[in-house]
Amino acid sequence: MAERKPKDDLTKLTFEQAIGQLKEIVNKIEQGQIPLQDSLDQYEKGMALIKHCRDILQKAEKRIEKISREEPSEPPEEPEEDPEPLLRG
Repeated sequence: MAERKPKDDLTKLTFEQAIGQLKEIVNKIEQGQIPLQDSLDQYEKGMALIKHCRDILQKAEKRIEKISREEPSEPPEEPEEDPEPLLRG
């Protein structure tokens, strides 16, 4: 029997790695390549991966909101100079 990895190991995965693992799990379950008990274990792992992905997305969303609040929505307007005094000189 394969050794189980602690759920904490999932937190070390990047978003892309977690999505890749989810795709593998879905493919295995859909193709019926694994016994029922293993399917249930994989389903449980998949749900943990989904939660991990959601956490990553929520952190990214909060970071974007923070950046948006810090950045001015429009560049500050510079005072326009009257070009005529330069032409008269």
